[in-house]
Amino acid sequence: MQDYDVIVIGGGAAGLMCALTAGQRGRRVLVLERSNKVGKKILMSGGGRCNFTNLQVTAERFLSANPHFCKSALSRYTQQDFIALVEKHAIAYHEKTRGQLFCDVSSRQILAMLLDECASAGVAILQGCAVESVAADDGFRLHTSCGGFTSGALVVATGGLSIPSLGGSDFGYTLARRFGLRVQPLRAGLVPLTFSGDFRELSTRLSGVSLRARVCSAAGSFVDDILFTHRGLSGPAVLQLSSYWQPGEALQLDLLPELEAAELLLSFKQDRPRSVLRTPLATCLPMNLVKELEALWWPERAQTPLAEWPDKQLRDVAGHLGNWALRPAGTEGYRTAEVTLGGVDTRDLSSRTMECKARPGLYFIGEVVDVSGHLGGFNFQWAWSSGWVAGQSV
Repeated sequence: MQDYDVIVIGGGAAGLMCALTAGQRGRRVLVLERSNKVGKKILMSGGGRCNFTNLQVTAERFLSANPHFCKSALSRYTQQDFIALVEKHAIAYHEKTRGQLFCDVSSRQILAMLLDECASAGVAILQGCAVESVAADDGFRLHTSCGGFTSGALVVATGGLSIPSLGGSDFGYTLARRFGLRVQPLRAGLVPLTFSGDFRELSTRLSGVSLRARVCSAAGSFVDDILFTHRGLSGPAVLQLSSYWQPGEALQLDLLPELEAAELLLSFKQDRPRSVLRTPLATCLPMNLVKELEALWWPERAQTPLAEWPDKQLRDVAGHLGNWALRPAGTEGYRTAEVTLGGVDTRDLSSRTMECKARPGLYFIGEVVDVSGHLGGFNFQWAWSSGWVAGQSV
């Protein structure tokens, strides 16, 4: 058995941050990564440029059964702290939109930065090493595909169920339950919505069409781009809403979120009385979408000049444009979900250190915990923050 002060299970964002932080404090640290390469989610994130944090990090951007739990870690290791690390390594970055920070060149720079920091801190990393069993007495004993290891502290940074092709699994939740921790119900978050019936056919015809819209459910409302797909709807606004949407619930789509639809259509009637509605409306919405809406909501007036439309009928169309009621059939599931909602119950963890209250020396960090961020770099910041506070404690 090889002995370490700290063993971190999982070589993703949270695990590597915890490892380098503990290593910098003089701890002998081993990272065990089940897949053949650490940091796979880092590499694929942000279209290969890694949306590594957000300038507007607040607790309100995170979902949890305890919305206050994340505050301590986020305040102790902030987005500015991680930005300082990025700048120390001379990684060029830019703000894309609403505080989202991306690498100018490649996600590989963020992973290389973390690995360089780990190497400088003397952290050992084993890739392709599956943990087969974990036992605890005074410390922890792990049997793995690479041999046996012992440590005084064990950090579980195994991520969630999202994107199993990149290593997502239920290992962390299973281990938590084995040690007596509670686990909040799990489901896919930041995930495209799927539909059936007529809307599924419509979205298939419009696949690839995107526009800015407002998407609302009972618990959330987001204005951003939406994207029609072969299976339904995706795009930032839909992904955000998916974390709040409940199965069976209807949602509302406002296709003109910055405009008052009734006033707009009545102005079309006044300014372009000889036009059919499709023509001026296509100045605000993609023409392919307008044609589909025409077939849905005003087929009998498709060739009627606007001057001949009663105002009431224009207002009816405006009502559809501003409040299109849809009922998703479901989501695309963990296959394409960016996060797993739910996870290790925060009631069983210290918000300051991420250590289990009833099992000293055992820590859970990152996505495996019941803390999930909005789209836009927030989940990475939770990984950095939770990893850092655990690394300061182990």
